[in-house]
Amino acid sequence: MKISIISPVYGAEKIVKKLVLEIQNCIQPLRVEYEIILVEDGSPDDSWARIEEVCASNPKVKGVRLSRNFGQHYAISAGLEMSDSDYAIVMDCDLQDNPEYIPEMVRQAEKGFDIVYTVKEQRAHNWFKNITAKVFNSIFNFLIDNSSYKAHKNIGSYSLVNRKVVEAYLQVKDSRRHYLMILRWLGFKSTFIEIEHRERFEGRSSYDFRRLLNHAIDGITSQSDKLLRLSIYVGMLMSAVAFIAGLYVVIRSFIDPFQSGWASVIVLILFVGGITIISIGISGIYIGRTFEQSKGRPLYLIDKKLNF
Repeated sequence: MKISIISPVYGAEKIVKKLVLEIQNCIQPLRVEYEIILVEDGSPDDSWARIEEVCASNPKVKGVRLSRNFGQHYAISAGLEMSDSDYAIVMDCDLQDNPEYIPEMVRQAEKGFDIVYTVKEQRAHNWFKNITAKVFNSIFNFLIDNSSYKAHKNIGSYSLVNRKVVEAYLQVKDSRRHYLMILRWLGFKSTFIEIEHRERFEGRSSYDFRRLLNHAIDGITSQSDKLLRLSIYVGMLMSAVAFIAGLYVVIRSFIDPFQSGWASVIVLILFVGGITIISIGISGIYIGRTFEQSKGRPLYLIDKKLNF
């Protein structure tokens, strides 16, 4: 048996050595062949220099440097493509995902499960990130028609997949991708284990509000077209309301004529205009995604590789 532990690295120059040490301490008792693949995703600090140092002293550690910052989920895809193991474990580099759960994940996989998810009892994030995560999951689940891959509020990217799932995952060439959403779409036999989410070892998350918002939009529009259908329903509702209001005005003009004011007209114009602009914007997002996918560009580009 061979296991690959894949971790996208960004802004983690002070964490790399600690990350490798903890992974090794947890996986060595299993007495299996393993490799640790660190994918540096265009980090602005000296993360790559630390990866080079670790790779120079430890052949079990393999380094991949992307040509620029493509994003966490593209770095995960790069790591999965570079692995050739029976099992691949994906985990963040910030050590909030504790490597001590690796043996239990492997035991679950040996029982016949293709995917082993981890569920956090409680996320060790600040209140803002916890609230936004709950809001996103609620909106995402509402917009997804297929119940088989609705989001669980506390499932994270820390997971184990077997070779069959890795090969299936690599067949998906979506230009906008989210690791967990693709796994849920793939299906396969899965289970989960509960874990404790630790505080970040050092530094702070690179996901600010803007990046979280863009990530949410990408996730929703890449997995569902329900927003387009909702815009049609809203348009039909607005047309029905306008018809009823127009009928009321006509009848009222015969029974009790009144002088209409500018305020109601302006409010109606602004409201309908806002709905129209939103609908056009939603359509534009999907058209843009189609345009981007049609280019057929590679998902990422690799600048350097170490110990392969």
